[in-house]
Amino acid sequence: MNDGQVRPRRARGGLRVNRELNVLALFKGTERFIFVYDDESRDAVIDDIRNKAADPNVPINWFDAAVLTERVRNHQEAPQEEY
Repeated sequence: MNDGQVRPRRARGGLRVNRELNVLALFKGTERFIFVYDDESRDAVIDDIRNKAADPNVPINWFDAAVLTERVRNHQEAPQEEY
């Protein structure tokens, strides 16, 4: 019977940890930027996006950074439903 709770599954050597990950993607021309983070690393991914915008060798500009960081923040306030 499934009561809606997530239970860890057995894996070789012990229990497998179930952890929710967030994925944020930017497709810009031929470039692809994929950010994968969990709730604890939300601030770190925002810093990483800002650092990339400040780096002239990375094609992420400040507008891209503003949109991406806003999505990270909005996800924290109103997470998407799981399917």
